[in-house]
Amino acid sequence: MDPDSITDASNVINKKPKEVSGAQPECTIYRVHRHLRNVNPKAYEPEVIAIGPYHRHNNNSNNNNNNNSEHLKMMEGHKLRYLRQLLVTKDPPDDVGRYVAAVSRVEAEARRCYADLPETLTQTEFLQMLVLDGCFIVQLVRKFETVMQGERNDPIFQMNWIINSLQRDLMLFENQLPFFVLCELYDLIEAPGQHSRFLCLLFKFFISLYPGRGSEPMPIVDPRQVKHLLDFLHQSWRPPLQCSGGGSSHHVITLGTRLRLISSATRLQQVRVEFKNRSRGGTLFDVRFEKGVMTMAPLTIGDRTESFLQNLIAYEQYFGHNQNNFVTDYVKFLDCIVDSSMDVEILSRKGIIDNWLGDEHKVAEMVNKRGDSVAEPGNNFMYAKMFEDVHKHCSKRWNMWRAIMISDYFNKPYAFITLFVALVGLYLAVMQTVFSILEYLGGNK
Repeated sequence: MDPDSITDASNVINKKPKEVSGAQPECTIYRVHRHLRNVNPKAYEPEVIAIGPYHRHNNNSNNNNNNNSEHLKMMEGHKLRYLRQLLVTKDPPDDVGRYVAAVSRVEAEARRCYADLPETLTQTEFLQMLVLDGCFIVQLVRKFETVMQGERNDPIFQMNWIINSLQRDLMLFENQLPFFVLCELYDLIEAPGQHSRFLCLLFKFFISLYPGRGSEPMPIVDPRQVKHLLDFLHQSWRPPLQCSGGGSSHHVITLGTRLRLISSATRLQQVRVEFKNRSRGGTLFDVRFEKGVMTMAPLTIGDRTESFLQNLIAYEQYFGHNQNNFVTDYVKFLDCIVDSSMDVEILSRKGIIDNWLGDEHKVAEMVNKRGDSVAEPGNNFMYAKMFEDVHKHCSKRWNMWRAIMISDYFNKPYAFITLFVALVGLYLAVMQTVFSILEYLGGNK
C-alpha cells in the first residue's frame, strides 16, 4: 500500500475525535433515546408547559416531534405573571436584574448540564429561559401550599386538571432545569440556605404523582446531590436499602447465569400461590414471597402512572448503572405477573391493583408496554432471590400436577367432561368388579 495513503488516512482519523461533540460527564439532562421514545412518545411530551430548551419549540425538527407548540403558549403568560408577583410583593419591589445576575453566575455550569442544547439558543435567551422557568417553579410550589390552606384566587389553581398536568410535566425527563439553578433563585425569593424547606415544598407538590408508597418519611436529600426535579422524585421514592424482595439480603445473579422469570398471576394461582395485599408497612417495592404467599403493597394505576413510570425508567437507564434501578426492576416484576386482563382482575380483587383506568385490558397493555421497553434484569435485580423461591415452590410435584390438571382439564369444558365421564366409567367398572367378587364369594359358601 502507498505510504502516503496510510499517512493521509491516519491524519484524517486523528482529526475525527476532535470533531465529535459528545455528551460530557457533567451532563444531567438528555433527550430520550429513540428505543424508549417509540414505546409511547406522548409519555415524554409536556401537556401544558415547556421547561428548559428541549420543548421550547415543539415544531423544531431536531425534537423528533411534529406537533406544534400552541398548547404550551398559555403557560408562557403565567410564567411572566408569576415573575411579576415575585417582584412587586417584595418591600421594596425587587429588581429582576438580581435574579438574572444570580443565574448568570452559574450559567456556564448550567449549559454543561444539557447534552443537546440547540445551536441557535443565545446566551441571552438561555439566561431568560432559566430565570422565567425557574421562578415559575419556585413560585408554583410556594403557592401550592397556600392554596392548600385556603387561598384560591390564582387562575392556575381554579381548575384541577391544570395542576395535574403541571405535576406531570415538571417531572418529565426532557423538561428539566438544573436543580442548583432552582436553589439559587429560591435563595433570592425566600432566604439563603433554606433548601430543606424548598425540598419539603417540592415533596408536597409532587406526592400525589406517586402510584404507591415509597420511603417514609421523605429521606433527607442533599440539594447539592440533586440533578433536577425528576432526580429529586427518584431519590424521594427510593426504597430502604434492606428492601430487596423476599425479605432477604441483596442477592446478586452469578455472572453467566440467566434469571428465570416467573409466570403470570393466573398461572401462579394454579400452582397454589396466594396473593395478599399489604396495606400497612413497607414500600411498593418490598414484594415478599413466603410459604406460597406473595405479599404486595397496593399500586394505583391512573392516567399519569404510565408517563411517571416511563420517565423514571428513562432516568435509570442514564443514571442507574445497574445499582439503583428499583423502578425498572419493579416494572419488570410487574410485567411477569401481569400478562392479560385476567391477571389484572385477580390482583384488583385482592386489593393489590387500584385500577383508576377502569379497563383491565388497558392496564395489562400498559404494564406489558413498560416491560417491553426495559432490558432483561441485570446482575443486581432486586427480586432475584424471590424469583428463585417462587420457582422452588412451583417445582414441587403436587403443585406441578395441580397446575397441569387445571390447565389441561378444568380450563377446557370438553376436556373436563371427558375426564369426568372417564372417572365415572372407572368408578362403575371398579364397583362392578367388587360386586362380582362378592357375588362369587357368596355363591361358594
